[in-house]
Amino acid sequence: MAAINYSILDLATVIEGHTIADSFNYSVANAQQAEALGYTRYWFAEHHNMASVASSATSLLIGHVAGKTATIRVGSGGIMLPNHSPLVVAEQFGTLETLYPGRIDLGLGRAPGSDQATALAIRGQNMNAAFHFPQDVASVQHYFAGDHTNGVNAVPGEGLDIPIWILGSSLDSAKLAATRGLPYAFASHFAPAYFFQAIELYRNMFKPSRYLSKPYVIACVNVVAADTDADAEYLATSLQQLFKGIITAGGDFCLLQWKVWTASGVLPSGKPPCRC
Repeated sequence: MAAINYSILDLATVIEGHTIADSFNYSVANAQQAEALGYTRYWFAEHHNMASVASSATSLLIGHVAGKTATIRVGSGGIMLPNHSPLVVAEQFGTLETLYPGRIDLGLGRAPGSDQATALAIRGQNMNAAFHFPQDVASVQHYFAGDHTNGVNAVPGEGLDIPIWILGSSLDSAKLAATRGLPYAFASHFAPAYFFQAIELYRNMFKPSRYLSKPYVIACVNVVAADTDADAEYLATSLQQLFKGIITAGGDFCLLQWKVWTASGVLPSGKPPCRC
C-alpha cells in the first residue's frame, strides 16, 4: 500500500451553520494539510444547484487552491465537458497551467453534474451535448496540441502539457479512456458494482499513446475520517442515511460530503447540511 498515491476529491461542501466563504477557506486548509502529508492530488468536482455544494465554478477554485499551495497537483474531478465549450476549457486550464506550471490536472466527465432543469439552464437547448463527449475530448486535446484545423487557437493552452483524465462510472467511459490512451478515474464511490468490470475492460483495451504508455487507474472511494473512531462512526451515519434514502426512494438528504476540520475544532451538528 505504501507504493500507492493518495489524493483527495473536494466538493467544497457547505457545512450547516457555516458560509460558502468558510467552505472555501476550509478547502484551502485541507489542501495545505494534504500537501504536508504527501498527498499527490487535490481535485474539485463540478456540481450545480446544490445548496450544500459550492464547487460550481470549478476552475476558479482550482486556481485559488493552487495559489495557496506549493507542490500538490490541483485539478478537476471533474469538469463536466458537455456543460462547456472545448475551446473555453482549453483556455481556462491553459491559463491555470501557465500560472502554476506542472501542477494542473484536467479530469473530464460526461454527466451534467446536476438535475435536468439545471442542465437545461446551463446548456440551453443543446441537451444532446453528452452524446458528443468523445469528440469534445478530442477537441480539447487538439487545442492543447495546436493541431486544430479550424483556424482557432487556445491562447493560453496551445503547446502545454496538461494531463487529461477520463472520469466515469460506466463501461463506455472505460472504453473511451482505453482507446484514447488516457488515464482513467472510476467513480466507485457511487457506482461500485461496475468497478472491477470497468477497470478490467480499460486495461485489456488500452492503447498506448503519446500521453500514456500503459494503463493508469484512480479508484474513487468514500472515506470517513475523524480524530476518534466514535467521531468517524457518528459522521458515517449521514452517508448511511443518504444511501438509505436512495435505496428506499425516500431521499430526504442531499448530503454529498462532510468535512471535519479538527484544526479549528469544527464538528458538524446532528442535522444534515441541507434538506432538498
